Amino acid sequence: MKTFFKDLKVVELANVLAGPAVGMFFAELGADVIKIENKLTGGDVTRSWKLPVEDKKSKTSAYFASVNWNKKSLFLDLNNKKDKQKVYDLLKDADVVITNYKLGDDKKLGMDYKTLKKINPKIIYGHINGFGENSKRTAYDLVLQAETGFMYMNGTPTSGPIKMPVAIIDLMAAHQLKEGILLALINKMKTGKGSKVTVSLFDSAIASLANQASNYLTANFNPQPIGSLHPNIAPYGEIFTTKDKKQVVLAIGSDKQFQTFCEILNIKKIALNNKFSRNSERVKNRLELFEIIQSRIINFNSKKILSDLKTKDIPVGIIKSVKEVFQNSDLSTQIISNNKREEIGIKRVKSVVFKLS
Repeated sequence: MKTFFKDLKVVELANVLAGPAVGMFFAELGADVIKIENKLTGGDVTRSWKLPVEDKKSKTSAYFASVNWNKKSLFLDLNNKKDKQKVYDLLKDADVVITNYKLGDDKKLGMDYKTLKKINPKIIYGHINGFGENSKRTAYDLVLQAETGFMYMNGTPTSGPIKMPVAIIDLMAAHQLKEGILLALINKMKTGKGSKVTVSLFDSAIASLANQASNYLTANFNPQPIGSLHPNIAPYGEIFTTKDKKQVVLAIGSDKQFQTFCEILNIKKIALNNKFSRNSERVKNRLELFEIIQSRIINFNSKKILSDLKTKDIPVGIIKSVKEVFQNSDLSTQIISNNKREEIGIKRVKSVVFKLS
């Protein structure tokens, strides 16, 4: 699969996260991805988004590294005729171009679909915008999280609204654009025609509300901030503490799973209790149920309870820091084995300066 798109040429005119994430998807599958960066500003703005502990002299940042692996970078000024022509020359035989211009900037720079289609009628033009094609509003993931319900739900009654720690809406929009481009490639195979695929961060966010949206639209239930809990399922998201002070979560999705879980904890009678035998009742009485389960789990060490539950296919997980995730020997081996990369982290980026005479 690593060479699946070896014959595909992609020109990336996007920066920050969403657009570059789409470009990296194709790059990781073997496509020739050429990233155009503004030489007047030092390239993609995320090159400068560094943690205090990062090397100030480095031309990349950990953030930039996350979505720009295996691309070729070409630093140009699209207001310069010669530089613009270099991009046009690249686009003549390109399969895909990825953009995230604000309204009007694409036409001002001569990088709009109408213009590029004249250069290459078969081009697939993928575009990510913020609040729709006709909106000039500047869009950042945080603002979208605020305005589409995500921040409101993501917190607790005491914490107040909290943003998610990754730019989740950017990533969801990237997935939607990627899917649209893949459909456009299939259509091109059938018809020989190019097309324009447009995705907005706002629409992606609304679409990704999923069951939280249908909870409101169907049952007129306005989702409230309940931390890691699930409004429809219990026990699901409650955080339990083990004997060795580790925190674990359960994701029990059926009555049968709950019965098996109670057998493992030696509280079979709880599964037969009318207050807990059915999921709908467990949701109503989840606070009481939490106290019962916690009083049992506190007697187990984390390794023991995880082992017992996993053996019976009960969904359970231990809460880990990012450091703990990547110190996991199995995961580290998998990353290296699957990607054949010598190092993990910022050195994953094999972005090189691509020069055109």
